[in-house]
Amino acid sequence: MPEPVHNVLFLCTGNSARSLMAEAILNREGAGRFRAFSAGSQPGPAPHPFTLELLSGLNHDTSFARSKSWDEFAGPDAPRMDFVFTVCDRAAAEPCPFWPGQPMSAHWGVPDPVQVDGPEPVRRVAFSEAYRMLRSRISIFTSLPMATLDRVSLQQRLDDIGRTPARAD
Repeated sequence: MPEPVHNVLFLCTGNSARSLMAEAILNREGAGRFRAFSAGSQPGPAPHPFTLELLSGLNHDTSFARSKSWDEFAGPDAPRMDFVFTVCDRAAAEPCPFWPGQPMSAHWGVPDPVQVDGPEPVRRVAFSEAYRMLRSRISIFTSLPMATLDRVSLQQRLDDIGRTPARAD
């Protein structure tokens, strides 16, 4: 019997960079097994242009990309989440909405590339590094044997992913 498709929500404050990258990565890497979404506690007006350029340059579909509030995923008509991951420290410290279905959650903090100062090449490297870290963690996540792990073991693995330094690809 095939595994069910797991819904995953990535949260950040602005939903303009890291959470959108994570959504794009998981939707490609976990196709058929995972369906990713992203949102922010205080979403900005639009995705950061460097996010869209990076994702497009890596052949990700960006038609999904828009900054949206996490409230969209807390209502009765929202997809039921199996996992909720915060990818920024600020969102992890904020009180989150109630997520229907009691999804498993973990914090996978990644430095915010939007906050990097300096010349454009330095800022673009920060976006690439955030992408690399997220891709590494998501690759570990997608390789977990979901069907054979009990809830306690799976939670431990999810927490470990957030504490593991991203490996070089």
